[in-house]
Amino acid sequence: MLYYAAVFFVVAIVAALFGFGGIAAGAAGIAKILFYIFIVVALVSLIISLV
Repeated sequence: MLYYAAVFFVVAIVAALFGFGGIAAGAAGIAKILFYIFIVVALVSLIISLV
């Protein structure tokens, strides 16, 4: 999941460089959501492994 967040982040940067603001904003939003999901899943996994 972190890989997909990084891919969408790179897509957002490339789109922003070429002037596609709407695509860049969409890709950045998706990357942000995927990153937060990754953090939540990682924390839940850590807590479960400690218990």
